[in-house]
Amino acid sequence: MPESHVPKEAIGHGDGGTAALAIGEAESLERAPAARPLPPGGEPTGKPRSLWSDAWHDLRRNPVFVVSALVIVFLVVIALWPQLIATGNPYRADLAKAQQSAGPGHPFGYDTQGRDVYTRVVYGARASMTVGTCATAGVALLGGLLGGLAGFFGGWWDTLLSRLADIFFGIPVLLGGLVFLSVVTSTTVWPVIGFIVLLGWPQIARIARGSVVTAKQNDYVQAARALGAGNGRLLLRHIAPNAVAPVIVVATIALGTYIALEATLSYLGAGLKPPTVSWGIDISAASTHIRNAPHMLLWPAGALSITVLAFIMLGDAVRDALDPKLR
Repeated sequence: MPESHVPKEAIGHGDGGTAALAIGEAESLERAPAARPLPPGGEPTGKPRSLWSDAWHDLRRNPVFVVSALVIVFLVVIALWPQLIATGNPYRADLAKAQQSAGPGHPFGYDTQGRDVYTRVVYGARASMTVGTCATAGVALLGGLLGGLAGFFGGWWDTLLSRLADIFFGIPVLLGGLVFLSVVTSTTVWPVIGFIVLLGWPQIARIARGSVVTAKQNDYVQAARALGAGNGRLLLRHIAPNAVAPVIVVATIALGTYIALEATLSYLGAGLKPPTVSWGIDISAASTHIRNAPHMLLWPAGALSITVLAFIMLGDAVRDALDPKLR
């Protein structure tokens, strides 16, 4: 009798039945699924949906996800091609129009240097979206890799990562940003992205470690190891697909937080620096003129708030769809 065959008598009877079921599940993951026979009508039989299929099915019917996703898509489009909705130059200044309110062709008015606020708000999306997406990708990759390895191998590697994460958790984010970025003279977004990745990976690492520790205790992982699967195959084929969902949820919510952090650091003068067009820079410049020219502050602050809120709502919707406890 082939080893992969599980007798019906073994199912549900004692430890032998559990082990046989686990081995059968592991072997089914190791080999490609065979083609299913068609019923007499010629239509394929229904296939059970995976966690990701169920999540996508729920997300498409969640109005919070739909609205936030549409807002984010719009922000991505104007970040890549701002000239689609703003034909002006964000650096062009006309001091004769300084602090003027909205007028024909300039719905958001002008700032203290006579620059069009509408154009600067549109072009400011590029810096914020670049910082948010790149920082989130870096944090997820670094934290997920270190946390996953620590949770899988354990031992001294796990202890070292835990103590290192505790050190980074003890660094205040704003104070660390002021110290770290105050010595940087670059006007690009990369120092800000590097700082966020440097202080943001411990949170994702802890989430990834806990997910991997939970996933590797499943019976099908133990059975796959007993069948001779190596560490690389266990991590990539059996553990990672079942441990990545919490990382995606936390990273999605954190993306909006990183955008707000970039704006805060730019407001304090330690983040992005001119001539970069950023919502944080414009908010900082407009804060001293809020009484006589409130439009200079309200529009970039409103754009920042909508962006952060959209990503947080998206993360909440993804969390609700991927968390089996909330089903």
